[in-house]
Amino acid sequence: MGLRRVVTGHDENDKAIVVSDADVHNIVRPAHRPGVEIHNVWVIDSSPAAVYGPEDTTTGTIGLLPPENGSVFRVIHFPPEAGWIDDVDPAAAKSAWASIGAEHVGVEDKPPHPLMHRTETVDYSYCLEGEIYMVLDDSELLVRAGDAVVQRGTNHAWSNRSDSVCKMLFVLVDGTFDIKNNV
Repeated sequence: MGLRRVVTGHDENDKAIVVSDADVHNIVRPAHRPGVEIHNVWVIDSSPAAVYGPEDTTTGTIGLLPPENGSVFRVIHFPPEAGWIDDVDPAAAKSAWASIGAEHVGVEDKPPHPLMHRTETVDYSYCLEGEIYMVLDDSELLVRAGDAVVQRGTNHAWSNRSDSVCKMLFVLVDGTFDIKNNV
């Protein structure tokens, strides 16, 4: 289930070239979500981004969140959750986020889904294959192949209740919010 990543750049004469054409090598398999694969395609650590930056930004550890003022581009494979989701203890799920550098994203006790979380990001999401439920505080929405979602710092979880893997593309952009002032 490899994911090909092509990276372009410039030669010594400033001509456009392919500098890399290989499978994504930074794949995270979170302990708290059996079968999930997070394929980290690219990370940017500033905005505006350096066009003449490094030829590979995914050699180090990449957590759930993008760097401050940056973004992360990834594809996640969500296998069906039947058979294990009912055994997830929400309290244990909160601490499990630490395995991907996001110990602070867990939400309240007794959430609508045990893997609910909230990030200070704007997330561009696109369903590439399959279907998955986006679970929010008081509602759910079925997302199918071809659907796009823009999430703006909301409590959420992704719940694959089908019999097939769902593949989602995500770009997480570092953000900030002030709940009191709606900023």
